Amino acid sequence: MLLAAVLGISVSGPLARLSAAAPLAIAAWRLGLSVGLISIFLVATGSWREYRSLARRDLLIALGAGAVLALHFWSWIMSISLTTVAASIVLVNLHPVVMVAGSALFLHEHPTRAQVSGIAVAMLGAVVVAYGDAGGTATAPNAFAGDLLALIGAATVGVYYLVGRSLRQRLSLWPYVGLVYGACLAVVLLLATITGVPLWSQPAREMWIFAGIALGPMMLGHTGFNWSLRHVPAYVVSLALLAEPVGATLLAAFLPGIAETPSPWTMTGGVVILVGLAVGTLGGARDAAPDPDIDPAPDPTDPRR
Repeated sequence: MLLAAVLGISVSGPLARLSAAAPLAIAAWRLGLSVGLISIFLVATGSWREYRSLARRDLLIALGAGAVLALHFWSWIMSISLTTVAASIVLVNLHPVVMVAGSALFLHEHPTRAQVSGIAVAMLGAVVVAYGDAGGTATAPNAFAGDLLALIGAATVGVYYLVGRSLRQRLSLWPYVGLVYGACLAVVLLLATITGVPLWSQPAREMWIFAGIALGPMMLGHTGFNWSLRHVPAYVVSLALLAEPVGATLLAAFLPGIAETPSPWTMTGGVVILVGLAVGTLGGARDAAPDPDIDPAPDPTDPRR
């Protein structure tokens, strides 16, 4: 499932690059098709009943998470049109840095030494990528602006995870994504209406791209990772996520419609970022692991597991 999820999420960047639609249109169709499929699962499993226990505060949290996620989709998809697929995907995957910093500032969850070291290495890699794109490239003259938008995408998705964290603890997978994606769709539709972005009468080619983005990254990718969290440690899933930039870069290089080779700066900075994230993930998992000489063995019947 992890392999399938990596393959699913890796097509997001290349498909967004192949689309000629506006970023808000891509986001609207991606979310609309996904919410339609999620609604089927909600009805089939009966998990929609969980909505009955939600308080007004939960709905406000969902709306906030959806609004931040909408900003993420807009900024990241816009970055794809300005910089290379490799640079955009690598930089947007810096969201763990935002999550660790946010957890320390607002949740008082202090990072481990390994996480701090990994963040420092990852940020150094981001500087390398941005420096290489500062003057633009032959294929992406506005690459630096695209890099900045990708960083905004990383920051907003990190905030989205933090905002939705408490709500996720009270809802199972399908009710949670249905509620948050629905709120995000409402915000995207509102923004598209205000800015006059056309959503309807899309060419057949665009509709196939939208369907691919909904089925691959949204349903197979994100849902597959969430499903895997119940069967493997969280740090294993985090490490699997690091394969997305590799897969997306390879697809962008070999797809005839893109044929995009990343610059040496992007390749070098990307490797540094992935190393930093891997160090932070593995080190954080090791530091958080219970000491068998001190902590008792976990009870497999404990419902908190």
